[in-house]
Formats: sequence, structure tokens, C-alpha cells
Amino acid sequence: MADAEEVPAVADENKPDEDTLQVLQDLANRLRIHSIKTTCTLSLSHPTSFSSASEIMSVLFFHIMRYKQEDPENINNDRFVLCKQLAFVDAAIGWFGQGLGAACGMAYTGKYFDKASYRVFCLVKDSESWGGSLWEALAFGARYNLDNLMAIFDVNRLGYSGLLPIENCIEIYQKRCEAFGWNTYVVDGRNVEALCDVFWQATQVKNMPTAIIAKTFKGRGIPSVEDTENWHVRPMPAERVDAIIKLIESQIETNRHLEPKPPVEDVPQVNITDIEMTSLPVYDINNKVATRKACGLALAKLGHANDRVIVLDSDTKNSTFSEIFKKEHPERFIECFIAEQNMVNVALGCAFRDRTIAFVSTFAAFLTRAFDQIRMGAISHTNINLIGSHCGVSIGEDGPSQMALEDLAMFRAIPDCTIFYPSDAVATEYAVFLAASTKGMCYIRTNRPETDIIYNPLESFKIGQAKVIRQSNNDKVTVIGAGVTLHEVLAAADALSREDISIRVIDLFTVKPLDAATIISSAKCTGNRIITVEDHHLEGGIGEAVCAAVSMEPDILVRCLAVQGVPQSGNSSELLCMFGISAKHIIEAVKSVVAN
Repeated sequence: MADAEEVPAVADENKPDEDTLQVLQDLANRLRIHSIKTTCTLSLSHPTSFSSASEIMSVLFFHIMRYKQEDPENINNDRFVLCKQLAFVDAAIGWFGQGLGAACGMAYTGKYFDKASYRVFCLVKDSESWGGSLWEALAFGARYNLDNLMAIFDVNRLGYSGLLPIENCIEIYQKRCEAFGWNTYVVDGRNVEALCDVFWQATQVKNMPTAIIAKTFKGRGIPSVEDTENWHVRPMPAERVDAIIKLIESQIETNRHLEPKPPVEDVPQVNITDIEMTSLPVYDINNKVATRKACGLALAKLGHANDRVIVLDSDTKNSTFSEIFKKEHPERFIECFIAEQNMVNVALGCAFRDRTIAFVSTFAAFLTRAFDQIRMGAISHTNINLIGSHCGVSIGEDGPSQMALEDLAMFRAIPDCTIFYPSDAVATEYAVFLAASTKGMCYIRTNRPETDIIYNPLESFKIGQAKVIRQSNNDKVTVIGAGVTLHEVLAAADALSREDISIRVIDLFTVKPLDAATIISSAKCTGNRIITVEDHHLEGGIGEAVCAAVSMEPDILVRCLAVQGVPQSGNSSELLCMFGISAKHIIEAVKSVVAN
């Protein structure tokens, strides 16, 4: 905890006078009344939580924070993060403890990218503090000296379904926050004067974030409800509402309102739109390049095209090749270490209010740990891009724990998410640049093995447009692949052609949106026969996406080759064969479908 020598006492000119303190208390009571009325009208169930934080909210919004009340999204405003969605709240984070990570991203952006005066305040509820991602965020905030960040813990001891354990007492919160490297204060969260004092002191601390441990009572100010169990998910009984409101109104002594202080207008204007590829890809069609490496090179190139491109990684930069970006743009690379949930939250925070073009880079399998954060990011309509490398059994010796075989299913379930699955280095570079200028969430799936360059640098790539890369009038079957399996399909096509069996080969490029028109028209030209091949589990993958796309078309047969069961460690080509997605198995499937 910061001592008196480090943090000066509040100067007289910064102390609110008695009249102002009374107005702040009155505003807190008005907030209580508003929450009671709103929750009763809408049959919502959290008035007691709102009541416990009313003094905190009053002091923050009407004494400490700087913002334009008529323009809540102004880029110069102080930021506020809460587990509810309001005009002043950028992130729809639910009650899952994700807010502090997003606040870290906002604060990091403010300090290191915008270099601006705005501050970030995050209100944390008791139950949230048990979530691991919150403690990942505490470590991150201290690691990067985010002195423009303040976390306020509303400690009211009552959780969703009962009392929180005794170890979640004030002293334990204080010790934990201090151990994570945060300047920490304990305050009576019901006392507006004490809150004004401690918030001001926090603004004077340099080179470390501040945690405010505020002791409050759930249901504050409501008779027979304050600090009482079993009220968390219950609105006030209709027959008691009028009496409760009259009691709170009787404590209000003024009719004054306080205007928030205006923000310092020092946030730079930035442009993160209309991003264009500055030069064509430079790959030779006779080379072999892993798409994960091509992705790292493309990110570095993108970083030169726009100075608001940032990359976050989880200690995998030498395997994902995001280290190339770090070498060329070290000031825009954020190392999040092995804390994928917080990494995604930080990226969301960095992207809010269109301040950055954020790319998250890690093994695709590790993104499953952050599915909740990804889902909530989509609900917030946030523009972030996620890159998952080391997909499928083709990663070989690294073993099943690192083989992403469910990532396509995960991202296909995310609303408005664009899924890129490039099959060579050229397509990968185009995917990165397209993702940078695409609204909503994007996922880029890359592979570990080196694969042939199959596209000319002048090739045109568009979202939702597949590539028919082999076709003739004699094609018997349409075979669809992506990534590693496209190269297996091409090898199978070469072998089959020697037996006078011609197949049409489609490279999806984007799994979502899927180019249903190209798939259906190709199927109709090849006897209504389709085979899909993917280095992914059958459930939720390419095969099921294609089946859904052709479901209304009569007589189209789809056969799906995918990884079945739990894989094992081994050589890449051996595993492709073992799990039935190699060129050999494609040849067998084509012959079987044609024969039948």
C-alpha cells in the first residue's frame, strides 16, 4: 500500500465542500431510487447490487471522472467498465469477471498508443473476484505499470446464491492486490467524503495501477434488505416499493446536480479504415512456406501499412512467428504470457472506440480457453482478429493437447464472425489484410507444416468467395479442402488423373461465410457428388458447413472425411493417413463415390 510520503494528502482546493458532499450523497440516493424503479418495472433482479455501489458511482461520475455527458463515446472521455451495458460502458462483459482485462486494454491503449490523459475505472463485484481471468488482469496491469487504471472492488460479502467464504474479507483482498503489485487502499464505500479522498489520492500515484477495496452493504438503504441474504436475484416486492422510495427520498436534502469535469482533449485522431496491401506478396510458386510463418510476415507488413496495428501473443511468438512483428514494431507488440483469457480481454479493450486494429496470436487449441471472452466480444460487436496456428493432426509430434480440432466449430458458432482458412502463403497474406479492414470478429486458421505456394501474387481473394483451382468438363466429383488438406486433395487429383478420373477441386478460403453458390454449381456439374476433407473433427467443421449449405438442394450427396476420435503424437504425414484425411484416403473415397 502506498504510504503518506508517496501520496500527498488531499489539498484543500481538491476537497469537496460540505454542500458538494451532500449533493454527492443525494445523487447516490437518487441512483438507488432509479435502480429500484427500473428493476421493478422491468422485472429485473439486481437492485441490491446497484444499491451497494451507489456512493461509488456518484463520486466517480460526478466528482472524479472527466467526460462529456452529452457525448458518452467521445474519444477523450475517461472510460468506465462495469458488468452491465450502459451508454458509458464500452464492453458487454456480463458478470463473469472479464471487465478488468478489458479495462487493462483500454488503459494500455491510453498510456502507450494514444499517450493521452484519459483514465480507466473498473467496478468489480465480490463474486467476480473468484474468476481466474481477473487475477490474470491484475498481473498484466502491474506488469505494464498502468497508472491510468483504477479497479474498485465493491466488497459487500453477499454473492449470487449466498455468503462468500470468510477468506474473501477486506484484509485478504488488500493483501492479494498488493502482492500482485497494485497500489491499494481500503475505504468505507458508503462514505462519499472518504471515497473522494481516496480516489483523488489514487490519481496522484505513478507507475502502478490502483485497487480500491470498498466495504459496502448489498441493498444499502433498504430496510430489512440491507446486508441480508437471499435478495440478490429478487426485485423489491411491489407492495413495498412506494414506502422504500419515500424513505430514501426523505434523506435527500438538495435539488442540485453536479456537472462532470470536461476531459482533456489530447487523444490523437487515427484512421483504421481503408487499409490496402502496399505491395504484392513476394512468394515464388516453386517454394514451400508454412501459413503460420506467412501470417507472421503479413502482420509485420500490415504494421508498416498502418501504425495502429497491434499484435498480442501468449508466449508463443517463436512458434506463431508473431516475433517478426515484434522485431519490426516492438512498441506495438503486447506480450500477455500464458493467460489467454486475459489476452483476449485486453485485445477487446484495445479495440474499443476504434483505437487500434488488434490481432491476437496463439495456438488455436489455446483459444478454446478463452471462448467465453470471445463470445462476449462478439456480443459487444468488437472488431478484433484472432489467429490460431498449429491446427489439426498435421502438427505432428507436438501431440493431441496442442492439436486444434474443434476451433472451426467454436468460431462458426460466434455470430458475425468471419473465418479465414488460407491454403498457402499468398492466400494467408491476403487474409490478414482483409481481416484488418473487416467489421466484426475475424478468425484466421493457420498450419504448422510447410506447404506449396499454389497461387500467383496477382490472384484476387474476396471474403465468401471460394477458389475452383482444378476443373474440366469430365469432372466426376467435387472435392473440397482447405489448408493442409487442400494439398492432399491436389495430390489425389494428380494421382486420379493418371487413371483418367477427373475431379473438381475447391479451396474454400473462407469457411464463414461459405461460398454456397460455387459449391452447389460445382456439385451439379459433377454428378451431384461432393467430398469434403478437413483436418478437424467432423462435428462443427467444414463437412457440416457444406451439408448445411446444400441441404435444400435435391439429390446432392456429401461424403465427409474428417478426424475421428482422439489423436496421438506422431509424424505429420503418418497422422494424416492414420486419421483418414490423406491423399490415399481421398482417392479411395472418390473411387467409392463414383462407383456408387
